Amino acid sequence: MPGNLSESLSLSKKEIRQKYDEFARWYELMEPVLELLGVSRLRRRLLQQASGRVLEIAVGTGANLSHYPGTCRPIAGDMSSAMLAFARKKSNRLGLKIPFLLMDGETLPFPDRSFDTVVSSLTLCTFPDPVAALREMTRVSRPDGRILLLEHGRSDHEWLGHWQDQRADRHAQMLSCHWNREPLDLVRRAGLNPLTYRRTFFGIFHCIEATGGGKSGPAETGP
Repeated sequence: MPGNLSESLSLSKKEIRQKYDEFARWYELMEPVLELLGVSRLRRRLLQQASGRVLEIAVGTGANLSHYPGTCRPIAGDMSSAMLAFARKKSNRLGLKIPFLLMDGETLPFPDRSFDTVVSSLTLCTFPDPVAALREMTRVSRPDGRILLLEHGRSDHEWLGHWQDQRADRHAQMLSCHWNREPLDLVRRAGLNPLTYRRTFFGIFHCIEATGGGKSGPAETGP
């Protein structure tokens, strides 16, 4: 089934942490590539909806940090200490005072209903249990809060989605990235209520604004 072909090859959390600790120095070099694909514009557009006390899960090297409105009070975490080191440097360059924590996105160290906004970008592909991670985002989000997701997944152009499926196992083993998962399906399985949903770049990138519960479907918009 598309989106599940590489799940049997999921790495342990320890293996994922080691991969990203080793990969951190090269991760920022990928940002210009993502910029060419329009990801920076998607980050900026999505994160303008962030407000209040914000938790960013799996912050990586801090690509989102410059896009938060000035009124936000972010806290950021990652399971990779090497990634966090780069994010701290970026935060210092931007003149931001952000607490950074070493943490597991599937077991967040915060009380229920702690945040106005929860953010995760390009991470559902990596979590061993992305549904558990989404449920944790819901748990720590306030009832009227927002969960903002910028993700990538299986293309809705069948020729490209098939190409991703054929290479999913190798890609997952190399980067712990399951690039043919279905982000909107994961959001629904976790019990979130998607308010808005749009996909771009051959249907690969997904922007989702959700709340922690409810049954109404998303309003899909164009690029």
